[in-house]
Amino acid sequence: MKKANLLKDLAAQLADVFPEHISSLKNDFEKNCRSILSKTFAKFDLVTREDFVTQTKVLARTRKKLEELEKKLAAIEASLKKK
Repeated sequence: MKKANLLKDLAAQLADVFPEHISSLKNDFEKNCRSILSKTFAKFDLVTREDFVTQTKVLARTRKKLEELEKKLAAIEASLKKK
């Protein structure tokens, strides 16, 4: 779910507590909620699920490569000690 949709849906759910006959108050409240929520979420260092999954995969590949390089380095160090 996109951030804008999440904020819009959350603000709409909060505004739904108001009765329909005070729709102008409801609309103002929803607009203000959306603004407040947007500012609040902007303060957090959030990433999308897609970005998180991508970075997790990159980290896993990097760890695997590091482990391979550490094994090669250990083998080189062992062969140098034998000489």
